[in-house]
Amino acid sequence: MDKELPWLEAQQRIHELIAQQHPLLETLAAISDWIGEMMPGSRVSIMRFTPEDNCLHLVPSTAFSEQFNALMQNIPVADGMGTCGTAACKRELVITDNIQKDPRWDGYHDTARAEGLGACWSMPIVTAGGELLGTFATYYRKPSLPTDGAQKNLARGAALVALAILRHRDAEDHLKLTEWHRALFDNHPDGVYSFDLAGHFQSCNAAMEEMTGFRKEQVLGKHFSQYVDPGYREMTQAAFDKARNGEAITYETVGLHADGYPYHLEIINFPVIIRDEIVGVYGICKNISLRKEQEAKITYQASHDLLTGLPNQARFSEELNGAFSSRACGPVAVMLLNLDGFKPINDGLGHFSGNQVLASVARRLEQSVPDKATLARMVGDEFAVLLPGYTSREEVVRNAENILQVLAQPIEVAGQMVHLSASIGIASSIDPLKHPQELMQYADLALERAKRQGRNTWQWYSGGKAERSRHSVALRHDLHTALQEDQFELWYQPVVDAVSGRMRGVEALVRWHHPQHGLVSPMEFIPLAEQTGQIVPLGRWILNQACKEMAQLNENRERALRVAVNISSLQFNRDGFLQDVRRTLEQTGLQPQLLELEVTESVLLDGAEPVIELMETLKDMGVRVAIDDFGTGFSSLSYLRDLPTHKVKLDRSFVQKTLSDRRMAAIVQGVITMAHHMDMIVVAEGIETREQQDDLARRNCDMLQGYLFARPMPLAELSKLPELLPVASSD
Repeated sequence: MDKELPWLEAQQRIHELIAQQHPLLETLAAISDWIGEMMPGSRVSIMRFTPEDNCLHLVPSTAFSEQFNALMQNIPVADGMGTCGTAACKRELVITDNIQKDPRWDGYHDTARAEGLGACWSMPIVTAGGELLGTFATYYRKPSLPTDGAQKNLARGAALVALAILRHRDAEDHLKLTEWHRALFDNHPDGVYSFDLAGHFQSCNAAMEEMTGFRKEQVLGKHFSQYVDPGYREMTQAAFDKARNGEAITYETVGLHADGYPYHLEIINFPVIIRDEIVGVYGICKNISLRKEQEAKITYQASHDLLTGLPNQARFSEELNGAFSSRACGPVAVMLLNLDGFKPINDGLGHFSGNQVLASVARRLEQSVPDKATLARMVGDEFAVLLPGYTSREEVVRNAENILQVLAQPIEVAGQMVHLSASIGIASSIDPLKHPQELMQYADLALERAKRQGRNTWQWYSGGKAERSRHSVALRHDLHTALQEDQFELWYQPVVDAVSGRMRGVEALVRWHHPQHGLVSPMEFIPLAEQTGQIVPLGRWILNQACKEMAQLNENRERALRVAVNISSLQFNRDGFLQDVRRTLEQTGLQPQLLELEVTESVLLDGAEPVIELMETLKDMGVRVAIDDFGTGFSSLSYLRDLPTHKVKLDRSFVQKTLSDRRMAAIVQGVITMAHHMDMIVVAEGIETREQQDDLARRNCDMLQGYLFARPMPLAELSKLPELLPVASSD
């Protein structure tokens, strides 16, 4: 009993050393001393395991010589590797009662003899989870075996060492975590802080001090609301309450700097939970004032014209949609304004001067329109004014007249005075509308009318063409769908010899079978296709289809027919047109001599030289080019002289009056005679009567085309026509 009390006190002391986190070597030495007292004559060895090299390492001890301490490092954990190496490998108590006779000590017998070691009992140090931490062993001078009490003491020692190592490792991990946290807290570029559950500051880092302008001493213990803009305190308190109740939240607020100015903050708040209890709130904040300025700038740029500072087209559309949907504001009027004569100024004085003019115009317009109006720069030199809730037509007209008067004043730019005027188109929501953009469309139509009337004036859209305009807009969309869904078909109208009526060729004419509107007139959809650029893919389809169908038709004919295909000036002058023709002929198998391309005089708009070069190339291929609707365009006779074309087609407007108008007859006769002298063939279109046929045959016109001989028809009907036309009546 007298011996047990000191042992218990020593054990209590060891537990205190572990709990108070004394240095590990001090604690291990105390454990060694304690076991040494309970096991007289023993020398205690504690070896630690390192998984990196799977080895044991003796903890330095004064119980052994320096040489032994050095030799007992890096002992492999393996069966047969000494007493301790084997105990660690097998995870069980290993007893060597006589070291000199134990083969597991081969290579270390001399070392043990020199150290005075005769026996070794080793217990592995293993955690409850099975992790190997090392070995706990006792050595004796003479060979001996352990008693049951000695084995229990070994187990007690190993357990205490395991506890000491684990607590030491936990403390080290906690220290590392604490240092990591402190490094993050101190060096975080954003403000980091903590609150108690009442919202008082408990800590803050240096970045927080720099951001707010307040020193740590000035904020600790103070409520956060003192440092928040009054207009944002309620919202900030609500966000804090969510974090205090266990929710992580990110939000924006506005803080008050120590110098008195507000600044924008992005804040992350989340609860601090210890043992399932919320004890405070942690926070990270970032000054986002610069980002807010950039966002505001981007938002402004997205909705405003940078040159004039006026709202842009997108913003104007938003305002128009809002005014249109809010019937409470009353009728809405739109003025679309285009500057007259701006292009010569921009081209002549340069874009910088042009921009100065536009900026000056914007300032004048701002001073001219009512406060309730929305003024915007749309594109280029086009501006728009939205007038919601106007009281009368006269009010809108007065505004338009005022704008015209203001813009008529000269503008000084680049050291000289420039004069401008404007054309204004006006449309109002008084007319029945389905969509606000219809208002813009009608104002645009009125603007075009103002330009046609000499400019420097305004025109109010009367609504006479509303239904037609809506129909055209719908057809533009349907035209795109028709190209994809194969809604087009080619019809053919024969071209015959003027005297005999023998069929010499056909003209391919496109027809559109609209799923809702039925057969749509080419006079309606061809101009639309030219406006939208869809004439190019449509023309490419017509060319390919005509060549393919005519090649098939000619396989069953004794005399092959030539097919004439109308080509728009846009398609004819486009890069790649020549390659399209070559590819089509190659794919369809139609002989080039059987293809004729009909173009109007508009192909010459961009100059004759490239047109002549292209026609010469086509001629070398065997493809002929004819001038269609001759006499209705702008071209001079010199163009006709220079163009390498073999055929001229007289427009029906000439043919219809040759029998009744002596001057028109003289023009027709002159064109025929002139064309023949230039080795050209003349075709007259629009022949509807025998008298017209006889008259033109007498004038030596070569070929004729018109309803007298045949109307345009599908390919199946064309294949049934006789060679001579018109077909004799059964009467």
